[in-house]
Amino acid sequence: MTGHLIVISGLPGVGKTSVAEIVAARTGSVHLSIDAVEESILACGLPRGRHVGVAAYEAVGTMADLNLRLGRKVIVDAVNDSEEARQTWRAAASSNESRIDFVHLVISDALEHERRVTHRDRGFAHVGEPTWADVQHRRASYAAWSDAVVDVDTLERTTDEVADVVVARLSVR
Repeated sequence: MTGHLIVISGLPGVGKTSVAEIVAARTGSVHLSIDAVEESILACGLPRGRHVGVAAYEAVGTMADLNLRLGRKVIVDAVNDSEEARQTWRAAASSNESRIDFVHLVISDALEHERRVTHRDRGFAHVGEPTWADVQHRRASYAAWSDAVVDVDTLERTTDEVADVVVARLSVR
């Protein structure tokens, strides 16, 4: 029994979680979000920092692996701006020979991206919202993709339309 892992990636504010939720609902997939796990870890009183982010990736990677072993489709949403982060998903998929697809969401207009980042409130008490300067810093250090990746521009599409593109391009049912 093999599963299918879809990793929805991109900078903060491009719509990863919204798209992941829709794709998961439409396809009966398990949805795992790095930010939700990080929020839970921080709610336990651990200090913010790189270690908490790494722990969130590792925890979600383990949950993805367990669900893939059951032959499930798993949708993960995470920034995935480094090879180290992407290796988490490769390892989860390869441990049970599951299919893996990377989706990279972008917003081609920087002013619109900035507007979305500065006006969003996801309701997290501990993770917080990144500033536009934080997003720009991450953009500057975002690792080039070495994997095949489906790029989708979210600028002129609703989240439902982006989810349609993801489902169609990856033949997810």
